[in-house]
Amino acid sequence: MVIRKKATENEIYIDKISALLDILELNYKDISLYILAFIHRSIVNEKPDFAPKHNERLEFLWDAVLELTITDYLYRHFPEKTEWDLTDIRSALVRGRNLANISKKLWLSSHLILWKWEELGWWKDNDYLLANVLEALIWAIYIDLWIEKTKNFIEKHIYSTLNEILEKNLTKDFKTVVQEYAQEKFDITPHYEVLKESWPDHNKDFTVGIYLKEKLIWEWIWSSKKKAQESAAEQGYNNIKK
Repeated sequence: MVIRKKATENEIYIDKISALLDILELNYKDISLYILAFIHRSIVNEKPDFAPKHNERLEFLWDAVLELTITDYLYRHFPEKTEWDLTDIRSALVRGRNLANISKKLWLSSHLILWKWEELGWWKDNDYLLANVLEALIWAIYIDLWIEKTKNFIEKHIYSTLNEILEKNLTKDFKTVVQEYAQEKFDITPHYEVLKESWPDHNKDFTVGIYLKEKLIWEWIWSSKKKAQESAAEQGYNNIKK
């Protein structure tokens, strides 16, 4: 009789992430980079031995990698467009909602490593987390497989949304759109307030609300005030248009 050893938690995660990378056709070298990309900071406090680091420490680098590759692609493929047009298109491609939708299509949420209570809650459907884990995955590809493989992944999964963005005119600056709509419809200029700041000074989240006078029409959480304002503006606009 062969007694099989029960797989450890680490081995389970290694197998799970490895299977995902196979589906994504990523011939990885260092699996630990990809595991780190899926570790949410909530589990670091619960299991520091299992997960001493989390993926949001990587944001400085992943923003740079994603923006550089997309900027290069747009510059080369749209020589007729102005700087302002390219900036709007780039913003639409890297907007949190777009990245979150891509993350959902790739089933990244089911591989997030979270604190148990957040596993049971709504966190795995949170656009902020979904966009972050996609960007962290891009970071891992860049570090592990370098720039060409990163470009290939971005072209396949992110650039591929460009046609839909252009067809649906989703390159709008929603802070401008919601301001123009609110002024025309209600004679009110929207304003933004930081409702909450969480986590350490070097790694904050900002919950930002968009208001029409005293009425909160939407709020959004992000790791930068600017991104939180942009997402709150988009959702706020959709809300008041109903």
